[in-house]
Amino acid sequence: MNGILVVIEHRKQALAEVSLQVLSKGRQLADQAGVELLAVVIGKDALSLAEEVARWADNVLVVKSEELELPLAEPYQQVLASLIKERKPRLVLMAHSSLGIDLAPSLAVELEAPLATDCIDIRTEDGSILAVRSIYNGKVHAVYSLSSSDTVIITTRVGEFAVDESNRQGHIEEIALPFEEECEYKKFNGCVEQEAYGVDINQAEVLISVGRGIREKKNIEMAEKLAEVLGGVVSCSRPIVDCGWLPSDRQVGLSGKTVKPKLYMALGISGAFQHVVGMKGARMIVAVNKDARAPIFSIADYGIVDDIFKMVPELTNKITELKLKNSKG
Repeated sequence: MNGILVVIEHRKQALAEVSLQVLSKGRQLADQAGVELLAVVIGKDALSLAEEVARWADNVLVVKSEELELPLAEPYQQVLASLIKERKPRLVLMAHSSLGIDLAPSLAVELEAPLATDCIDIRTEDGSILAVRSIYNGKVHAVYSLSSSDTVIITTRVGEFAVDESNRQGHIEEIALPFEEECEYKKFNGCVEQEAYGVDINQAEVLISVGRGIREKKNIEMAEKLAEVLGGVVSCSRPIVDCGWLPSDRQVGLSGKTVKPKLYMALGISGAFQHVVGMKGARMIVAVNKDARAPIFSIADYGIVDDIFKMVPELTNKITELKLKNSKG
């Protein structure tokens, strides 16, 4: 393997969390293969972010340009295609984010490079790069061998890899690449922040999450009472948002938020991969479902096969009793 190149994303002068995840995975692969880990930071403020990236990468390539202030796939592709042709990395990694989804396919076509998208793992074996993808709604993991090209491009699923601490002091190199022309048919006008509703599930240490098994909107009150005694907040899977029972900022999963609380309790959630990808980083996962075959149990630290309408009120009452007893000394 000639080396690994990681494409870094950033917003408002801060590194995107997903890029730290990709960097950590790239560092792991580079150490295993004994090759150099490169990272490229593109944008107007790229140099100010390079020092943090250098904690993981051996060499950080900084491309500063006023035209690249905002992330847009077409100009990024111009820069990356030129850089990859020059440096010839064996593997190019980027997140399966909105930018990566737009950028990776067209970059792969231009470079005539194999592409694997939305990967949940990457391995090397006998000189081949193995990309693991989840298919059939998470029921099967498919392993693809990518060995027939000088450069392979892979996008990684958001939230799939942990951010490992690293304290390297990689070399920072500012490079000048020609920016040929602006994209005529697509413009980036700016970012629109989602309106806040008073609850940020990303900051909560305890999440009581409800799914389709809650049956009716009025039953969410049961989860709210449990959340209250545990000092947490209520989150949900996508069906709850689709029904209009909770706002979209409470949704956990691929099309919602990625959370990492100390405790994540899943009530009546089956465990489809679209939901699991957003919560599997929790320190402790407790699943309650009356279906013993529910996929959620495969990732849970503790599983309770029971009716949530029976178990949750009993648990809430028991916790309340214990708290009252402790408060009285």
